[in-house]
Amino acid sequence: MTVGAERGSWTIAAVNDAAAAVNLRPGQALADARALVPGLESRESDPIAERRALDALADSCGRFTPWVASEGDASGMCAGLWLDISGCGHLFGGEDALLEDLQAYLDRLGYAHRMAVADTPGAAWAVARFGGERRAHVKPDDQLKALAPLPVAGLRLAPATVEGLHRMGLRTVGELRGVARAPLAARFGAGVLDRLDQALGRWPETITPHRPVPVCRARLSFAEPIAHRNGIDAVLDKLLETLCAQLAEAHEGARSVLLTGFRTDGTVAELRVGTGRPVSDPAHLARLFREKLDGFDPEYGIEVAILAAEKTDRLDPDQAPLDASDGQTDPNLDYLLDRLGNRLGPSRVLRLQRQARHLPEYAAKSVPAAEAPAAVDGALDGGPLASRPLRLLPTPEPIQVMAPVPDHPPVLFRWRQRPYRVVRADGPERIAPEWWREDPSKLFTGEMEARDYYRLEDETGARFWVFRGGLYRPEKVVHWYMHGFFA
Repeated sequence: MTVGAERGSWTIAAVNDAAAAVNLRPGQALADARALVPGLESRESDPIAERRALDALADSCGRFTPWVASEGDASGMCAGLWLDISGCGHLFGGEDALLEDLQAYLDRLGYAHRMAVADTPGAAWAVARFGGERRAHVKPDDQLKALAPLPVAGLRLAPATVEGLHRMGLRTVGELRGVARAPLAARFGAGVLDRLDQALGRWPETITPHRPVPVCRARLSFAEPIAHRNGIDAVLDKLLETLCAQLAEAHEGARSVLLTGFRTDGTVAELRVGTGRPVSDPAHLARLFREKLDGFDPEYGIEVAILAAEKTDRLDPDQAPLDASDGQTDPNLDYLLDRLGNRLGPSRVLRLQRQARHLPEYAAKSVPAAEAPAAVDGALDGGPLASRPLRLLPTPEPIQVMAPVPDHPPVLFRWRQRPYRVVRADGPERIAPEWWREDPSKLFTGEMEARDYYRLEDETGARFWVFRGGLYRPEKVVHWYMHGFFA
């Protein structure tokens, strides 16, 4: 028996069969229970641990259906799970066989339970809790017949509403259904009628699953649990073949794929890989998984394996390029980025993303390579970008320059105590300051200066990118800086 503190006193949160046999019930004061049953054993409830256990059970029930949701409080008699088994019965030989398999699974894990299957969540909830059977299957035409003898509490009404209905003599769903709707709504609000209509299928009810339901999913169950790497490899190949066939039929490509292994002890092993672009190639996905498969621990064995495409994008047909300048990316490069991203982490494989900034040091930023290229408003296109160096210094470094005035390129410069003689030069290219990002008055005080950039080549063929800070004035000291290098 578990107990919890409520308003300064200890009350019973849940009881086992032995406690229920001596008329102990949830909500009863612990002091009263000990007076009735001397030597009563109790344990303090732990709502956080109970919620964690319920979430773990919800994950493990993914072997029966991808649509699982937890409901109510995780403690005591209110804990429960929703399983939408629509379209899943054929995997087990029918819905009754699925329920039998689910019941055997919960018995093996040691969970006391009751279950019911019906066309509506409300009907299944009511029959499971108040129907009296450990396992019930409500036929589509028998919902009203199954609900009629059940108490009104089976409609998931607030305790105050249930008490008010009892005072009116309405104790069962059948009695409630026979009352005129208008007076009932005026007395208790529309919530009572909404719950009744939801249970009978007259009004839809939306329940959010514990995890998003994947677009494509492949499943394999085994007569004997598998625990060896060779068996896991074979299962992975079979699942990938099935999943990629589903993706190809839907003209979708996977961006994130999750391999889930349901162990014999009710726990779950998971392994996830991601791709930078939509993929439906089983060989490429297999390479990504096998690089990480050592971390997939089957422990005592896996009974069911499921491969799900968690995220997908539209997969356009491949078009063979006429030349190398049509802007298409090399698929081999995409595959390499996927492998590096799954090995090192997606956030550690970077590429440069252009930004609409004038100053070269701010014209690009590092972003994960898997991110789709973003459109940049105001970014320069065409020729000017082609003249930019491949490598920039983190901060422009001062250099000493000999150059004819006013705007001629340098003929000699010294950088890091080494002289360089210029044999070829091109420029200047003037880049204005970003006055709209700063105080405009700095333009007149000289705090913001334009830059005149030059491309230089020395006697050894090395090429440099240097700039002069500010416009030339006879009375002003000119400062030059090294900023980057060409290949």
